[in-house]
Amino acid sequence: MVPAANSSSRLDEVSHVEDWASRNNLRLNRTKSKELIFIREKCGQSSQPPPTCPNIERVSCAKVLGITLNDRLSATDHVNNLLTSCSSLLYMMRVLRAHGISTESLHDVFRATILAKITYCLPAWSGLCSASDRAKLDSFLNSCKRLGVCDNTVPTISDVFCNADVSHYLKQFWKIVIMFCTNIYQKTSINTIILGNAHITKPSYLKKLT
Repeated sequence: MVPAANSSSRLDEVSHVEDWASRNNLRLNRTKSKELIFIREKCGQSSQPPPTCPNIERVSCAKVLGITLNDRLSATDHVNNLLTSCSSLLYMMRVLRAHGISTESLHDVFRATILAKITYCLPAWSGLCSASDRAKLDSFLNSCKRLGVCDNTVPTISDVFCNADVSHYLKQFWKIVIMFCTNIYQKTSINTIILGNAHITKPSYLKKLT
């Protein structure tokens, strides 16, 4: 990641990565590497992009760990790819129903495939969704409900986004709490910390140390 103010040092950064890889018995494959330049919508294409890096392809979008990123930092491309993939899974759901699968089992398959695909890495891209992207996802979920492949209690995409954010922040919060309690246990003889209704007991391996 190189900011625009330091765009002239891009080649040096790539060289540093190659040197690090060489020292660790690795090799940077430039033909599989991609360069993605993020453009502010207000600036558009008015600013002159820097010259390309040798043997590294410059792209307008790239898939990183299953998430499609584009040069506008928008989730539109990811949502479109997601809906295309989920539409093929929807056909599979129809085939299963035609072969006599029970409604309850069909709903379980929906949650395990289509809903799991939609919620994959949700906190990483939900904030980049526009109102149009959310409308597309809601329209797809409504179609699934009309076809009967999912339960009518499946929440709207806005509620799914909200629940994912809350779950993510709760996980981060409890990581901080556990680190805080571990630090106290290592320095004191306290065996239990009470936080509201939560009782956090000192782990056995720390008891042996004290």
